[in-house]
Amino acid sequence: MKLHNNRKSRQSWSFLSKVFAFLVVVIIVSGGYTFYNAKGFSYLSNNPEACNNCHIMNDVYANYMSDPHSLKSNGKQRATCSDCHLPHGFVSKWIAKAQSGIGHGYAFTFKLDDLPVNLSANEKSKKIVQQNCINCHSDYAGNVVNPTLHEVSSSNSLQCVSCHENVGHRRGF
Repeated sequence: MKLHNNRKSRQSWSFLSKVFAFLVVVIIVSGGYTFYNAKGFSYLSNNPEACNNCHIMNDVYANYMSDPHSLKSNGKQRATCSDCHLPHGFVSKWIAKAQSGIGHGYAFTFKLDDLPVNLSANEKSKKIVQQNCINCHSDYAGNVVNPTLHEVSSSNSLQCVSCHENVGHRRGF
């Protein structure tokens, strides 16, 4: 009797293992297919063209391409999207990229009816942009942004985009 029960138990585990393996393969293949079609590897770069993979960024990318920040010097843009919109620290940059990518991936997969026509910067992004403006331009704009050098997150601080709202691109702030 035990031999019969062991054989039945092994058969049921064998069937469940096959179903589980099949589901794992389906998830990996469909995830790989989606990652490939979404040009997923391009997001690991700092290339501004990666930000334009999605049609929602067409206007922003066109604005950026006509902005002085996109002008090339020695074959390289003066400032890329990542230079303005991501922290410059190695770990913080990749954490922010991952958070943004997961958020965008989720929205573009599960919230298609709620997608905005244009993306807007959230508070975290605005703070990152402000800090990056200061990092790049404090040498000649120090007198103007000096109040922000001490406390970037202060709501009383002068924000660079309050005067330069169309720098980089014309949407999103």
